[in-house]
Formats: sequence, C-alpha cells, structure tokens
Amino acid sequence: MNKMTSVGPVPTPTHSPSEFLAYETECRSALKPLLTGLLDMAESAGWNRRTAASTLMFLAAQHVSAVSQASKAG
Repeated sequence: MNKMTSVGPVPTPTHSPSEFLAYETECRSALKPLLTGLLDMAESAGWNRRTAASTLMFLAAQHVSAVSQASKAG
C-alpha cells in the first residue's frame, strides 16, 4: 500500500531575485529537503531512487522549455 506523506510548505525567499547568487542558493536550500522527501516517497513506493531523480530532472527541463517557448510565442 502506498502512503502519501506531506513534504511540507516551500519557504518564502528572503533575498530578491536581483541578488541572483544569494537568491539561487537560498532556493536550493529551501527545495533540497522537499526533493529529498519526494525521492524518499518515490523509493518507498517501489521506484528506483536514481530513476526517480533522473525523471525529475527530465520533467524540470521539460517545464523550463515549455515556459521558454510560451514566453517567445506571447
């Protein structure tokens, strides 16, 4: 049986996007435990952790590409 657990809220940034390095570092720190929780859930459900991580990278790249194409079209 699969059990879905909450990975928690995403913390609000304290740096502005104009402070690129600090903003990006903060984003990584905020999302890392959430990603770890998501990978833990995928592994608990029976997925290979490496496959799940690779799939998340693919989906993230696909999302970035779709957003980029949409902004060029609009």
